Amino acid sequence: MKQSIYLAVFLLTACSAPKIQEEVETSKFETIGSVERLDSAINSLIAADAKIEVLASGFEWAEGPLWLEEQQALIFTDVPTNKIWKWTEKDSLSLYLTPSGYLGDRTDKREPGANGLALDAEGNLILCQHGERQIGKMLASLDAPKPEYAALVTEYEGKRFNSPNDLVFNSKGQLFFTDPPYGMDPWDEKQLDIQGVYRFDKDGKLNLLVDSLSRPNGIALSPDEKVLYVAQSDPEKARYYAFDLDENGNVISGKVLFDATSIQGPNRKGLPDGLKVHSNGTLFATGPGGVLVISSDGKHLGSILTENGTANCAFDSDEKYLYMTADGYLMRIGLK
Repeated sequence: MKQSIYLAVFLLTACSAPKIQEEVETSKFETIGSVERLDSAINSLIAADAKIEVLASGFEWAEGPLWLEEQQALIFTDVPTNKIWKWTEKDSLSLYLTPSGYLGDRTDKREPGANGLALDAEGNLILCQHGERQIGKMLASLDAPKPEYAALVTEYEGKRFNSPNDLVFNSKGQLFFTDPPYGMDPWDEKQLDIQGVYRFDKDGKLNLLVDSLSRPNGIALSPDEKVLYVAQSDPEKARYYAFDLDENGNVISGKVLFDATSIQGPNRKGLPDGLKVHSNGTLFATGPGGVLVISSDGKHLGSILTENGTANCAFDSDEKYLYMTADGYLMRIGLK
């Protein structure tokens, strides 16, 4: 999600192309921000001397980071420009895929590109395609990407989605995703009265799981896949929810895991957005100030303060780094 306040900033700033942050003589990237430590438990995840490194910048609104293990690469979306970028330690930044989320001819769409990204069990790239208002699958391979897509799911009960935003698979191949209206333009017809959280099963059946959230956004599963976490990017109710699931992936109960409404402020930009769950069950959830580190029982352990509105985050396969898309930046921080 891209909040309007940040859009205004980017319209006033540069039109230069994205760039790599040059490494200084010490072979370290430029650094930014700090780590706020509210509970000693965070020290087992983030070392005392950990720095937030800026890997690349100049994007309009970076989103959807996804680690590709075979390529040792991170790909991520720039939603307003309809592009996906690729970053590697060896080769730095390169354009990976365009167009990513809108395949039409209009040039006045605010957020046409793909947002959240994921891999299915077969290794296909699955995209939340704002402009097409669907969940799509790239038909080409990861190492030879092409803007050729198949629509996996486009509507609920005959009505078009708003703009699917983020997604996560479980080990059974069930796809959970959110559908807020952030990718819609003023002329788009909103056909659904809800902003839903859905589950799409391998047999093609679509299930509405939650219809009570005003702005469902980021989504993730607990390591045992028994809890579905959903971030709500509503400034009046800036919250992270935890929904208990049964063995079939149905919601059986839900609660507010952590309410971040009160910590919003001019020095803590951003709202609850993308989130990921560490293998030990700790949530790394973008929100006011950067990335909030929240225990599975809802305790705020601290925050990675990025100094920017932060959209999403992703681990590499070994959880050595947490990569963060923050406004116009790609960042990372080392983990223990």
